[in-house]
Amino acid sequence: MATLLTSCALAVLAYMTALFLIALVRKDNSLADIGWGLGFILVAALAFVRQPVHGARALLVSGLVLAWGLRLAVHIFTRNRKRGEDFRYAKWRKEWGRWFVLRSYLQVFILQGLILLVVAVPILLVNLTPGPALNALDAAGAAVWLLGFAFETGGDAELARFKRDPSNRGRIMTTGLWRLSRHPNYFGESAMWWGIFLMALSAPSGGLGIVSPALLTFMLLRVSGVAMLEKKYEGRPDFEDYARRTSAFIPWFPKKT
Repeated sequence: MATLLTSCALAVLAYMTALFLIALVRKDNSLADIGWGLGFILVAALAFVRQPVHGARALLVSGLVLAWGLRLAVHIFTRNRKRGEDFRYAKWRKEWGRWFVLRSYLQVFILQGLILLVVAVPILLVNLTPGPALNALDAAGAAVWLLGFAFETGGDAELARFKRDPSNRGRIMTTGLWRLSRHPNYFGESAMWWGIFLMALSAPSGGLGIVSPALLTFMLLRVSGVAMLEKKYEGRPDFEDYARRTSAFIPWFPKKT
């Protein structure tokens, strides 16, 4: 495990450093978001090719990570094209002043690389052993992953269509999956990693993989996801009404007001 983790850590360091240099030239730290999903594909591919024998579980998890990472990268690239730097990074660009370059490298790219490695722990665990055979835990994990993929993909698609309509400018998305959760895409991403954790439980020391969905869910809820995005809408009467009726994260039927 230590050897594989070291190899993946060095690969992620090189990958994040390259992304940082490109972002520095382009003056757009939003590249970190595009690179998030692709970074997991890098780790999954490296973990896969370094093992002499591949079990069905490693093939399954690697395939799911590939599907998720590519879909997310394409979605974010398409969304950000011609839009400029994301408001979060633009805000930090102003606040960090002369320390912007160093803080960007350490607090955006290197920190994201460290988080990526922790979240990727289940991928490493399932690649370290070819067995045992697929079982009920794998079926349950795949079902949870598919649910999460449906919510992330569906939520992103609904929001993209909503924003393309000029009549929705300045309005908040409250229909479809967004009627059940204020952040169905974030819920979906979290659910997918809980699903991969369930699949990793059948591998030796698979329980260690809980650090992956636990950290990611915490980040989405308290740090870079829900908390940061909703701060942008604080004080808006339409958003406050929406928030009173709608679950913040886990999808549920809206409250009657």
